[in-house]
Amino acid sequence: MCTTCGCGEGARATVTDLATGKVHPLGAPAHHHHGDDHDHEHDHEHDHHHHGHGHGHGHHHRDHDHGHAHHYQDRDHGRRSTVELEQDVLAKNNLLAERNRGWLEGRNILALNLVSSPGAGKTTLLERTIRDLAGEIPISVVEGDQETLFDAERIRATGCKTVQVNTGTGCHLEAEMLGGALKRLDPPMDSLVLVENVGNLVCPALFDLGEAAKVAILSVTEGADKPLKYPHMFRASSLMLLNKIDLLPHVDFDVDACISHARRVNPDIEVLQLSSTGGQGLEAWFHWLRARLAANGVAAA
Repeated sequence: MCTTCGCGEGARATVTDLATGKVHPLGAPAHHHHGDDHDHEHDHEHDHHHHGHGHGHGHHHRDHDHGHAHHYQDRDHGRRSTVELEQDVLAKNNLLAERNRGWLEGRNILALNLVSSPGAGKTTLLERTIRDLAGEIPISVVEGDQETLFDAERIRATGCKTVQVNTGTGCHLEAEMLGGALKRLDPPMDSLVLVENVGNLVCPALFDLGEAAKVAILSVTEGADKPLKYPHMFRASSLMLLNKIDLLPHVDFDVDACISHARRVNPDIEVLQLSSTGGQGLEAWFHWLRARLAANGVAAA
């Protein structure tokens, strides 16, 4: 859950096994922890109110005299509570991410976290990658969306083993979600797992899933200034794929400026230009995948 925007509050993520159609819950409802807190506060307020019946006038007077200070204390406490909760959430996530990383490394599996805005072309890129590398690299896919099985059904149509994680109101995948998805997916040893995160350039940057690298996909139908607007995402990514370059003659997009912006926030980021539909630049992407797999000790067939 994001403590800043409140996404995922009250929601329960699920993973759907496309092979069986079975839906499995992931973790506890996001509001469960808050429910405990609210119950406690309610009990406290009830006792406090009851106490006030015996000393009604005096109690009212004290609240009136110190109401202003009490208001600021509550606000400061709220800010501290939010920061502490956010730290707790991220600390728990990072612990689970390390467990995922160990699980993947123990099976010699390379996992990549694909992140982008909605509509940048992640699913189309996955379809093309799976089909073009069929028989060369064993690939499995974890699909992340708030709702529907649409993208997972597209991936399944390629013959690739896939599971769908639906986050409900959540705007990103978390390590716990990926851990549950991997158990259902059961990818083979010496293989590649591609994780398509929820379309969002903000929150997924904060949540390590246990992946080997994040791959940011940016299409030329978006603004060339996206790396500067969402620096955390591009700073967290090892590779930026500039997608839909076949549309460059039809859009106002400054490629050089975009790459310059990306390297301004992350001097080490690699950049590849491609078109998932037209096929331009795909071989460079495949070469990058093969190199990462080789570095991971996985040899392509």
